[in-house]
This record gives sequence, structure tokens and C-alpha cells, in this order.
Amino acid sequence: MMMKQMDKEQLKDLYEAFLVLESAEEVERFMQDLCTPQELMTIAQRYQIAKLLSEDCRYADIVEKTGTSTATISRVNRSLSMISSGGYEVVFDRLKKLREGSDK
Repeated sequence: MMMKQMDKEQLKDLYEAFLVLESAEEVERFMQDLCTPQELMTIAQRYQIAKLLSEDCRYADIVEKTGTSTATISRVNRSLSMISSGGYEVVFDRLKKLREGSDK
């Protein structure tokens, strides 16, 4: 699907808005203003599924931990493996380095 120029500009504007936030608390407040509670939970669930898949968790374990369907897990897995733009990997790698640095 071809994205219109206006859509691209609106997305870029949103992405840049995240860059000015300086803490997890600021991101939380912004996301609460931006999204409905259900949208936030859907985004959080997809992130948790991606994280568990990146840790090689089995679908059955992910279903148990997240309460989601295997169809949703498959969609997230497809976005991780086939159509990924690399965003998950950047986040997971940086969080891992951050945690390793705080363990010292």
C-alpha cells in the first residue's frame, strides 16, 4: 500500500515528538494522552510478544504469559522475521546493553 505524502509527514512529525521526551515518565504521559487505554494495551501486548519471541519463547509459553491468541503471536512473528524494519532489534539491543551496564 502506497503511503500518501501527508501521511508520511504526519508520521515523521509523530516520531520527532518522541525524540523530545526525556524520560519513561514523559513517554508514559504522552502515550496516555495520545492513545486510548485499549490502544495502549494492544501496543504493550505486541511489544511483549515481540520481546518473548526474540528470546526464543515457544508460542504456548507466550499464550500463557500474555493471554493472547496464537494468531496474534503469528502476526507479530511475521513482522519480526519477514517485514521488520529493524526497530525491535534496535530497542532490544539497546535495552540489553543498558541493563548489562547497570548490572556492573
